Amino acid sequence: MTANARRTKDDVDALQSKMKDADELSSSDDPESPGGSQPPLKRSKSSTPSSSSSSHSKSSKSSNSTGTSSNSASTSTSTSTTSSSSKSSKSSKSSSKSKSSKSSKSSKSKSKSAGSRRTGFGTAAKRIQQEMKELASDPPRNCSASPKGSNIFDWGSTIMGPEGSLYEGGIFYLDIVFPQDYPFRPPKVTFRTRIYHCNIASNGAICLDILKDQWSPALTLSKVLLSVCSLLADCNPEDPLVPAIAQEYINQREVHDSKAREWTKLYAT
Repeated sequence: MTANARRTKDDVDALQSKMKDADELSSSDDPESPGGSQPPLKRSKSSTPSSSSSSHSKSSKSSNSTGTSSNSASTSTSTSTTSSSSKSSKSSKSSSKSKSSKSSKSSKSKSKSAGSRRTGFGTAAKRIQQEMKELASDPPRNCSASPKGSNIFDWGSTIMGPEGSLYEGGIFYLDIVFPQDYPFRPPKVTFRTRIYHCNIASNGAICLDILKDQWSPALTLSKVLLSVCSLLADCNPEDPLVPAIAQEYINQREVHDSKAREWTKLYAT
C-alpha cells in the first residue's frame, strides 16, 4: 500500500470515528432515547412539593388573614357590645338618678305642703281659741257661740230675734264652720232655723258681704254675729238671696211682715 492510500484510509477512519461520536452525543441528549438520563423528570418532581408548599403557604396566609379578620370582627363586636352595655348602664343610672331626684323633689314639695297646712292649722286654732275667750268674757248682745264638741272648728250659735223687729221673740240657731286657714278666709255661717227673710235662703245660706268678698282677717266672729243681728233688724232687698221675698217686701210690705212673724212663731219659738 502506498503512502497516499494509507493516509486516505486514516482520514476515513478518523471521519467515521467523529461521526460515531456525534451520533452518541445526539443519542444521549434525546429525552426519548432508552439510554438517556431523566434529570428533567426529577426536576419536575422536585418542583411539585415547591408548588404545594407555595400553595400551602398561600392557604396558610389566607387562613391567617381570615382568622385575623374573624378575630378583629369578634373584637369589634365585643367592643361594640361592651360599649352598648356601658351606655345602657349609664342610661339606667341616669334614669334612676332622675327618678330619684324627681321623687325627692316631690317628697320635699309634699313635706313643705304638709308643713304649711300644719302651720296654717295651728295658726287658725290659736286664733279661734283667742276669739272663744273674748266671746266668753264679752259676748255680743242677743248672741252666743261656742264649739259643739271637741272640734274647735265646728261651732254652734244662738241669736235672739232683735227687739222691735219682725223676728222678736224668736230663737234662731246657726251653724258656724271655720276654715283651716282662718282668719284668711271667712267662716261659713248658716241658719239652721227656718226664717222668712229676703237675704236668707231656705237652705240657711246668708247673703252678707263680710262673709264673702268684704271679709278681712281683722274681722272676728263676734262682729259677724252682730252683723247677722243687724240684718234681722233691717233686711237689704236691693241685694236679695230670695228675690220673691224681696219683691214682696217692696210691693206688699204688710203681707211680707205678716208672713215673717208667722214663720217666727212657727219655727223659732
